[in-house]
Amino acid sequence: MTSTFHDEMLAILPRLRVQALSLTRNRAAADDLVQDAVCNALAAQHSFTPGTNFSAWMHRILRNRFISDLRKKRETSNIDDVPASAVAASGSHEDRLVVKELAEAMNRLPADQREALVLVVMQGMSYDELAAATGCAVGTAKSRVFRARRQLATWLYGEERDIATVELRGAVRRLRSRREERPAVSA
Repeated sequence: MTSTFHDEMLAILPRLRVQALSLTRNRAAADDLVQDAVCNALAAQHSFTPGTNFSAWMHRILRNRFISDLRKKRETSNIDDVPASAVAASGSHEDRLVVKELAEAMNRLPADQREALVLVVMQGMSYDELAAATGCAVGTAKSRVFRARRQLATWLYGEERDIATVELRGAVRRLRSRREERPAVSA
């Protein structure tokens, strides 16, 4: 292991832990995830190109490891096996309702938008880093975060109509007005 690779690995560990915590929502699982990602990175060290974005490379390894672990757990775990204390929340009733509403809204977001929002807002990633970590264009990364924020605002501020429905209705109105503006064809 080169000293540069080693130094970059040590420097990125706190940020990897934050990302792992946002993904797993469990300290022990986050620590395990970071450890597994570091082991994967060390095993694949030869595939890293020096001079490229080490942070994005590591975040992608961590994300891919998390997804792989989820797939394995989905096939074998049972929701009844989770202790009630794992989902318990302390605080006032209103706080619990707000957190529950936010969590439900976040879960309704498409997975790519939810991930982008967490990495940019919670992790503090730049759009360039997000694009590199998720394998998409920078414009796509920006669009995912924007759409996630806009959709959450719509859901959380009491508007029952989602944005896609509003946009669809506007398009239908425009088409109808164009059709009415055309001269009638006589037979």
